[in-house]
Amino acid sequence: MLKTQSTSLFLVPQRLKHAFLANRIDRDTIGAQQTRKMSNDATLPSAPQGQIPPKARGMTFFPLGYKEAATQWWTSVSARQAERNVFSFIPFLKEAGADTSSLQELAKSDPFGQRVWQSSMVQLSGKNRALNELSVERVGEEADNTLVMLHGYGAGLGFFYKNFEPLTRAKGWKLYALDMLGMGNSARPNFRVNAADPKEKIAEAEAWFIDALEEWRRVRKIEKFTLMGHSLGGYLAVSYALKYPGRLNKLILASPVGIPEDPWAVNANLHEPESSTMANEFTQDQESIVRRESVDGNNAQFLNATNKRATAQSTAPTTPPKRPIPSWLVWLWDANVSPFSIVRLTGPLGPRFVSGWTSRRFNHLPSDEKEALHTYAYTLFRQKGSGEYALPYLLAPGAYARSPVIHRIQDVGRQEITPATETTPAVRETGFPIVFMYGENDWMDVVGGFASEEKIKARIRKALLHGTEEEKRRENGAAKVLIVQKAGHHLYLDNPEEFNAMVIKELEETRKQTLREKEMAK
Repeated sequence: MLKTQSTSLFLVPQRLKHAFLANRIDRDTIGAQQTRKMSNDATLPSAPQGQIPPKARGMTFFPLGYKEAATQWWTSVSARQAERNVFSFIPFLKEAGADTSSLQELAKSDPFGQRVWQSSMVQLSGKNRALNELSVERVGEEADNTLVMLHGYGAGLGFFYKNFEPLTRAKGWKLYALDMLGMGNSARPNFRVNAADPKEKIAEAEAWFIDALEEWRRVRKIEKFTLMGHSLGGYLAVSYALKYPGRLNKLILASPVGIPEDPWAVNANLHEPESSTMANEFTQDQESIVRRESVDGNNAQFLNATNKRATAQSTAPTTPPKRPIPSWLVWLWDANVSPFSIVRLTGPLGPRFVSGWTSRRFNHLPSDEKEALHTYAYTLFRQKGSGEYALPYLLAPGAYARSPVIHRIQDVGRQEITPATETTPAVRETGFPIVFMYGENDWMDVVGGFASEEKIKARIRKALLHGTEEEKRRENGAAKVLIVQKAGHHLYLDNPEEFNAMVIKELEETRKQTLREKEMAK
């Protein structure tokens, strides 16, 4: 049975139990203990030439030292301040409410016009329900389109800090980035699923997030918008589009999780299991990805990603074998043991544990940005568990969806908006553009995107053949797959220049279409 509470001590390795108990000791005592520990570790044991000593290997995998970790745990800034520290690396944009003279000076230096950002907690109905929001707008200009950005599992809107400024260069747009309910710096109510039926469990877990998004839309009085989601945010963006039709102009899915039905989504002969696995999220060295040079003038990884389109178009009748997953991992997954539970349980060792991920994930960035993102990530990971407990309801072990998007994607943009009456027929959506984006070194397999593109295009052909004359006239469906070079799963951060350029092009096309529709409706 799935559990929604944090893990018990018996689920955690023995040394983590000790760390949890140490968390109850007076912090001054801990500091002294960690200092002594660090001094004992100062001299690493010798090892045969060419080999890394055991403790040195541990320091490589978790580069933050014990003493530094304990100090960070003791003196760590608040999650709010950590978020603002990340915002400080955004060029040109100024916080709304700053002194007028400062804004005027900034406007003179900004070649794309004066823009301001504002951070808010948007209260929703019910107890302890609020979404953390960042908005960016162009001063003195009327926005006629809205972009909403959703982050991935356990992350926060601050990870989009390299996208806020470039994406708001596009005129006519107002940008919102949201922390999903129970994640980031949004409120963290207790997560519960009451349904007994497996399908109803999935629907209830999805609704926990997307109902909050819909309520936020109503609070902000936004009629229609473009929705961009990364990873889990992409999966939930699809769920939102299906449950709340008529609200989206375009859907941009950046390395979305949950597209395929199993590790070999479309064809049993795709690739070796280790070439596309969630484990890469924790082991990939990002610098080696973004700095990788092409061979003989050709980018082999990029060509390999684009050539997978043919694989997605194949119709192999055989069912692909599922990748074997260790029984202990399945047990931990189904028991809802979150990696963030371990961060919380390890107390003063938490920052060191987190550094194992942040040191590789952000090592392609300047040191000050890398440090700010590490602190930001740690302040998010250590907060009360909430939305993270939805994951096993949505994804099976190995991060494959229990309700795969590949089986639902053709219905996105085709839902009923207004039911039929005795005198009038039902009004249905007539499609909208859906864009899939992947990094060329993405552990999320691009084949799922290509397969989805094929299903969407087949649905468009069906609509043009069998729809009413009015539906054919209003048909607006489209699908495409874009691949960002020198990028992995976090393509918006790995190669922000190329990612931003692609998204800006999509925004400009969307604005032309929405303005054209408004003109026709007059």
